[in-house]
Amino acid sequence: MQILYTATATAVGGRQGHIRSSDGILDLPLAHPKELGGPGGAATNPEQLFAAGYAACFENALLRVARERKVPIRESSVTAQVGIGREQDGYFRLSVTLAVSVPGRDRAEIEEIAQVAHRGVCPYSRATRGNIEVDVKVV
Repeated sequence: MQILYTATATAVGGRQGHIRSSDGILDLPLAHPKELGGPGGAATNPEQLFAAGYAACFENALLRVARERKVPIRESSVTAQVGIGREQDGYFRLSVTLAVSVPGRDRAEIEEIAQVAHRGVCPYSRATRGNIEVDVKVV
């Protein structure tokens, strides 16, 4: 694989710490969510960051598939919900729901484009395949 870009970030202090990208653009405090026994607060957490990255990447894959099929999308959004919970084995697991919105377009067409984006184009979908449950829905 030819690496075209490398993102680098450092976390210090775990879920109650801080993250910073090597270029300093991402520089945020972290807070352990209340739902996981933490104090919550005005800070982000790894699940929010993963949701943001997955949503942006998936929307780009969706736009690419539509463009390659010569049916470009003018307006769209993808909302990623990332859940975290404990399995029966005691370990935490993630789940993802991707809600795809393309106003004014045929639902069946967008469902097909979204599945192609999920199965073969989006690197996040490829990385998570077989590891976590990912549900793609057209809303």
